[in-house]
Amino acid sequence: MITRQFGSEVRWMLRRPRTIIGLFGLVLVPIIISFGIWTAGDDESGGGGPGLAAIIQGNGLVVPIFTLFLSLNLLLPLVASIWAADGLAGEAQHGTLRGLLVAPVSRVRLLFVKLFGLTAMSLFAVTLMAVVGIIAGTAFLGSDGMMTLSGTTLGTGEGLLRIALFIVLVTFQMVSIGAVALAVSATTEHPLVVQAATMTTIIVFQVLSQFPSLDWLHPFLITTGFPGLIDVMRDPIPLGQIWDSTLLAGCYLLIGTGLAAMRLITKDN
Repeated sequence: MITRQFGSEVRWMLRRPRTIIGLFGLVLVPIIISFGIWTAGDDESGGGGPGLAAIIQGNGLVVPIFTLFLSLNLLLPLVASIWAADGLAGEAQHGTLRGLLVAPVSRVRLLFVKLFGLTAMSLFAVTLMAVVGIIAGTAFLGSDGMMTLSGTTLGTGEGLLRIALFIVLVTFQMVSIGAVALAVSATTEHPLVVQAATMTTIIVFQVLSQFPSLDWLHPFLITTGFPGLIDVMRDPIPLGQIWDSTLLAGCYLLIGTGLAAMRLITKDN
């Protein structure tokens, strides 16, 4: 029964035109980045820069990590908020949520079905971006293993494992943001409100993280954990910042899911 609900939720999300458009837009990002770096290859100013930008030229396996890292700041949270908005607020707007609430099914189960759909789609989107990034990066920039930020070169197999780890980490961050968006989605019938609230929060968090006087607040902002994920590109991998970022995202996931559950349980039919 529950597996059929999970499958039905994912199929419903995949059939939505905005999902197809969103996935198509995400796929274009690594292609554009790879093409842009390739065309700038002969420009002396095109191969430098801090962090990943300094090693990406001629290092195609870095493209998926570079793309996901950039997208995590705005694009992926936007996509997560759209799917979360459709999950509850969209259902309420179309009048289908009422039928789901009066059905002889636990409302908590309904929430976890929505959360599963969000998780499945997030994993699919992140993996799709990474796979396209690998193909585009290798085609445009070439690859002979993966150069790390530590100056070492990993074999192709280990490089792919690093990419897989980064996919899991980014997906978890995306789902945590989506869980908070689900909590907002449970309180309104307007999907645009959910998207606006989620993206405003992400932007405000990023702005607040730039003020040194608010350093006491930074450990509680989910966006401050994003830069630490890039440690997967060091050799060996330092786990401190990765663990802190994942733990913070887990707290947001629990809080968002809990608030959404409380709202659904008390929501009128």
